[in-house]
Amino acid sequence: MKKFRWQILTLGLAIATVVGGVVAAPASGAPGVTAAFTKTSDWGSGYEAKYTISNSGGSALTSWTVEFTLPSGQSIASLWDGSYGANGQNITVRNTWNGSVPVGGSVSFGFTVKGSGASPSGCKVNGGSCDGTGNPPTTTTTTTTTTSNPPLPGTGRGAPYLYLGWGNPQSATQVMSQTGVKWFTLAFILSSGGCTPSWDGQRPLTGGADQQAINAIRAAGGDIVPSFGGWSGNKLGPNCSTPEALAGAYQQVIDAYGLKAIDIDIENTDEFENTVVADRIITALRIVKQNNPGIQTIVTFGTSTTGPNFYGARLIDQAKALNANIDVFTIMPFDFGSSNIRTDTINAATGLKNKLKSTFGWSDAEAFKHVGISGMNGLSDQRELTTVDDWTAIRDWSKSNGLGRLAFWSVNRDRGGCDGQVSASCSGIQQSELAFTKITAGF
Repeated sequence: MKKFRWQILTLGLAIATVVGGVVAAPASGAPGVTAAFTKTSDWGSGYEAKYTISNSGGSALTSWTVEFTLPSGQSIASLWDGSYGANGQNITVRNTWNGSVPVGGSVSFGFTVKGSGASPSGCKVNGGSCDGTGNPPTTTTTTTTTTSNPPLPGTGRGAPYLYLGWGNPQSATQVMSQTGVKWFTLAFILSSGGCTPSWDGQRPLTGGADQQAINAIRAAGGDIVPSFGGWSGNKLGPNCSTPEALAGAYQQVIDAYGLKAIDIDIENTDEFENTVVADRIITALRIVKQNNPGIQTIVTFGTSTTGPNFYGARLIDQAKALNANIDVFTIMPFDFGSSNIRTDTINAATGLKNKLKSTFGWSDAEAFKHVGISGMNGLSDQRELTTVDDWTAIRDWSKSNGLGRLAFWSVNRDRGGCDGQVSASCSGIQQSELAFTKITAGF
């Protein structure tokens, strides 16, 4: 993502049965296990909601399955903290990393729905009624709590980049407790040789310090989005010979961590300006989307001050032509010699919105939901300045327009102490500790 970062880097319930790889729920649920539906916002043409699975039974759950039926005309748009399948209007959601529910504990999964109308019906948890009786449901009524306040824009994800192999990284859980941020975009997944993914191309995909950090983030109530690529290094896009092979490499990481989202940072010319590789990435993301219903796919790339350049526009056109169903297109609005990052960031994001609107036929509001911004706190590679006030204004504008993602490079640099320097471990400006992360948490 940022050229200099690579120059500095020198280290390069009931027990369910499994049949044919599918978790089979028992015929009846466990008494005391409930699943409560809550609609958290409603904007007329869709809504956001969650189910909370609570265990007041006699033993801990090791897994859970929730089933419900959407009214005609509704469909799942996105889902997190679970994996789902749809058979017509019937939805089945299974746990990913959050299957363990101790007695007295609870977990939840959230989702958004396209379409208006009534709430889901026929709720079952592990085969029994969601009311906690453990018996099959006899009605189609679910427990519903609906907020009466109008929905606020800006329901996207704030997930600043954290690089565990560079720039004196902070403790992720300490950053969470100090700032309120819940999500991190973790950099970077690269090729460790051929089409094999690993952290930085050299640290093991699982079992090492990266997995320990991810486990700690999740234990603290947060989660992560791995970022594939970046400016330099041995990337998977050029090394995987086919879209299917590249999708398989992405899938290894998705399976390793039960992911809800992935970020493809396609900025270097060997990917961004190589149309063969770019199309391979887009096609691979289509395969990932088909094989992982509910996962969010993000593509991050450079921009001009007025919106996508030729290669960015082509990327969007190909995403439409190849039916890739990418969720968020994120621009990196810096390194173009700007003297006013705040204005140019907003103009570039508006230009991206306009391109998405014309390509996909979306409204302004819908197009903004697919726009992301990934800035650079403090001094950029070209010494462009993003102040704390600038980032606050960019955050507020992004939130008011309902953007899908807000990130910056990077948490490692979210420190003062190196005024005027472009550094891996501080922002180059006077600032309080983790100021940009705190602002991003408010997104």
